[in-house]
Amino acid sequence: MLPGSIQISGETLSGAEIRDICESLRENSVRLLSLRGCQLSERDFGHVCRGVAESRSLAQLNLNLGIVSNINRVKQLAEALKTNRSVQSLFLHGSPLTDAGLALLNPALSIHPSLVALDLGDCMLGDEGINLICGLLPPDGAKSGLKELTLSANPGITSKGWGRLAIAVAHSSQLRPWFAPPTGDQVAGMLAVAVASSRTLEVLDLEGTGLTNQSAQTLLDMVENYPTALRTLILAENNISPELQQQISDLLSEGEEEEETEAHEVTAREKNPWICQNNSSSQMVLMTSGLGDSLLAETEM
Repeated sequence: MLPGSIQISGETLSGAEIRDICESLRENSVRLLSLRGCQLSERDFGHVCRGVAESRSLAQLNLNLGIVSNINRVKQLAEALKTNRSVQSLFLHGSPLTDAGLALLNPALSIHPSLVALDLGDCMLGDEGINLICGLLPPDGAKSGLKELTLSANPGITSKGWGRLAIAVAHSSQLRPWFAPPTGDQVAGMLAVAVASSRTLEVLDLEGTGLTNQSAQTLLDMVENYPTALRTLILAENNISPELQQQISDLLSEGEEEEETEAHEVTAREKNPWICQNNSSSQMVLMTSGLGDSLLAETEM
């Protein structure tokens, strides 16, 4: 039987329900486990963690909205992830981790062989947490690391922290979507450098992050004048004029259309090697979109 999913939201879970969940985990019949916003005892949380440790089928684990509510639970989750080898996506959005909790969790995250998507949005993180996260974004040629990262709603991160993360993103050979809102215009330039330098970053979500036309103009200049793998830039709920947002969107769309045209031309030449190019000096850069083969989709936060 193919592994299925268990998705429960906002419920108070009984001991019997927890036993059923743990049995399914041990039988490797669960690929997606979502307990978003659920209430469960300390003992039952420990049982779930032991089930996660034993599972060889679990690929996506959603513990959003306060499930990991204290340091003891962080420790139990860390122990589970040290043993588990299958989890690819871990969602902890809305957990009061703080930098201290992330420090406890980080060793397990850094050695996990399969983890490529991590949501740490609204986890009360600061600059010390950012330093740990940068270690999960290895530079080109290094070990594999995160491909999808969410860090929204962490107001404790300063401009210095966002700047360090921008440098790590610029040198990361893996990261695709990046949801990491900065704190206003002061880091827009650093973000532009990171996006322009990254060959893999395709989605940047900056919704409601206090940006103005000044930031938008910097981002527009980057999109207009420098090659980038970026395909989607979300700027809603900022003090940015609709005209500037539309200009940026149009330029990103043009880049995607040009890429598709070039891809078709490459395919045609492969099918017919006798086709000649009129412009022998033209250069072609192909950048593949990771969105088509993205990780397991998270349907609700």
